[in-house]
Amino acid sequence: MRTAVALGSNRGNRLENLRSARSAILDLANVKPPVLSSAIYETEPVDCEPGADKFLNAVVEFDYESDPARLLEQLIRIEEAFGRRRDHLKNVSRTIDIDLLYNGDRNIEDQRLQLPHPRLHLRKFVLQPLADIRPGLVLPRQTKTVSQLLKELKESSEVVRFMDNW
Repeated sequence: MRTAVALGSNRGNRLENLRSARSAILDLANVKPPVLSSAIYETEPVDCEPGADKFLNAVVEFDYESDPARLLEQLIRIEEAFGRRRDHLKNVSRTIDIDLLYNGDRNIEDQRLQLPHPRLHLRKFVLQPLADIRPGLVLPRQTKTVSQLLKELKESSEVVRFMDNW
């Protein structure tokens, strides 16, 4: 099933953090090609602490043929390996942030996992990179393509293309 994750970093070597996290994800069992990686975008922090540095954001899509709750646990372990604690405050600066965006057309709504990601369609820093690799995708619970959602988004934050091939 086509599955996507969003990656973000605004602490330390942001580019290396994204590269290392992507590599760790692609090394997981059950993660298979083809792999699509968006460009990297630099974005203003959204709802972070005052003085937070800009984020680098990207989206990676791959085939995944197992339980998405298992994938979520593996992604959390990757975040922890980068120093992120499970009890972290919401929307604070971080070395790496990995969000599971979708797993095929699954709709999952429980305490631990919501698919598709409940705020994906409201976040320019996710929609822009996703539009690089899947502009015509219609997400579960949506009626418009990723490109249409991006075009109609009223969010004013700036999303600047940082790097194409990483």
